[in-house]
Amino acid sequence: MEIRPVTLLGSIVRLEPLSLEHVPGLFTSSDPRLWKFMLYGEISSEKDMACWVKDMLQRAETGADLPFAVIHLASGNAIGATRYLEIRPQHNGLEIGGTWYGLDYQRTAVNTECKYLLLKHAFENLGCIRVQFKSDSRNEKSIAAIKRLGAKPEGILRNHMILGDGTFRHSAYFSILMDEWPEVKKLLEEKLGFHKPG
Repeated sequence: MEIRPVTLLGSIVRLEPLSLEHVPGLFTSSDPRLWKFMLYGEISSEKDMACWVKDMLQRAETGADLPFAVIHLASGNAIGATRYLEIRPQHNGLEIGGTWYGLDYQRTAVNTECKYLLLKHAFENLGCIRVQFKSDSRNEKSIAAIKRLGAKPEGILRNHMILGDGTFRHSAYFSILMDEWPEVKKLLEEKLGFHKPG
C-alpha cells in the first residue's frame, strides 16, 4: 500500500492536496464552533489556520497523514479539510478523519461525496482491508454522520486523548471492512443519486 498525494474529483467537491495556499479560504469557511471537539484548540485567526495547515503538512512529511483541502466546485472555495491518518501500510489500513466543513456545508451532500471519494480510493486503489473512523464520544453530529456512511461501531476508548482545554476525550471507533465496501459503496452512490430509478 503506497500512499502518495492525489486529487479526487467528484461532482460536488474536489479533494486536492492541502497547501498553505488554502489558508485564506479555509479561515473564511471556519467557525469557532467547529473546533470544540478537535484536538487542535481554537482557530481564531488566519495565523492560527496557517499553523494548523503547517502541522498537517509536517504530519504528511512523516508519511503518517495525507491531508486534503475540500474545494466546493460550484463556488471554487476551500470549504473544509479532511485526511487519511493512522496510515498502516504493513496492515493495509488507515483512518479517515480530521474532517471539518464550513457550517453552510454541513448536513449536505458534501460529506457524503467526500467520504465516498476517500473510501473508493482507499479500497479500490490503495488496497485497504480496513478503514476506520473515530469521533469524540460527545460529538453526536459526527457520530450520526459516520453511522450514515454505513460504518460499524466498534466501541469506545475511554480517556483516549487530552484536548487543548485539558478535557479527557473518550473516542468512539467505527470501521468499514474490505468485504463490506461493495454494500457501503452502493448505499453512498444511492445517496448521491448515481442509481436513479429508470
